Amino acid sequence: MFDLISGWIEAGGAAGVFALMLLENAFPPIPSELVMPLAGFKAAQGLMPLWLVVLAGTAGATAGAYLWYWIGSAIGADRLRRLVQRHGLWLTISEEDIDRALGWFDRHGEAAIFFGRMIPGVRTFISVPAGLAGMPKGRFLVLTALGSAIWTALLTAAGYILEAQYDLVKDWLNPVTSVIVAGMVGLYLWRLARALLRRRLP
Repeated sequence: MFDLISGWIEAGGAAGVFALMLLENAFPPIPSELVMPLAGFKAAQGLMPLWLVVLAGTAGATAGAYLWYWIGSAIGADRLRRLVQRHGLWLTISEEDIDRALGWFDRHGEAAIFFGRMIPGVRTFISVPAGLAGMPKGRFLVLTALGSAIWTALLTAAGYILEAQYDLVKDWLNPVTSVIVAGMVGLYLWRLARALLRRRLP
């Protein structure tokens, strides 16, 4: 995956960074922890300005987050529950998961959106309860963009600073990335197997 993402950034430049970060928010196995440091590497090598990398990454992350916000807003809690009742097994989501997400959002509100953008595993789906709860779109976008900008800038700066160690980092990240993706697939299969087992047990 390292070589695939690196090639995409080299070919697409800022547009490639935007697309990758949008996909990262829509499809979590593409990790921003890999995309943005790699983009920082490329900026250090002169492929594009550092500010443009951060801007493109932030815009892509915000667009991806808005997609989930829109889904939550369009579907609504009741329809989402009906959807989970029908297909929750394959989504590995239960009605209790929905209630917990809404409860967590009710307790933490705007802070959940802002800080959630910097927490792996949370940033992708934190937008859904915001949409379900009817959070104003403008406020959601501002908080999401600010949180995404901080996270994106930190990751990009790390890649930019470590440019001199590019080959060393590449050799280390390649297997680590494969392990992360395999782990996420394994987690999904484990959750699916557990749900199937619960259905069979009385």
